[in-house]
Amino acid sequence: MNSDSSETYINHPTWGLLYRISLVDDNQELFTTLYAQRLFFIVTVEAKNMKFQSIGRTEARMMLENRLRSLRRSGASEEYNQLQSVFQRTFN
Repeated sequence: MNSDSSETYINHPTWGLLYRISLVDDNQELFTTLYAQRLFFIVTVEAKNMKFQSIGRTEARMMLENRLRSLRRSGASEEYNQLQSVFQRTFN
């Protein structure tokens, strides 16, 4: 993984550079293809192994909506605002 303070990218063996949208669970993150943002992947990191699971746009949207609700309930307003912005760019 390549990352700086705000963006994370990984290289998928078939689809090329993927862009991190959000953490969705303890060891799972949602990524999309960098340019088209039409293909979505859940990337699970276990030890030094990465697993890519392709998911549909609707499922990716629902995962982000759930994450936004969770952040709002927990009071994590800065992270919520950042993810809301990413959500708007990705799905609207």
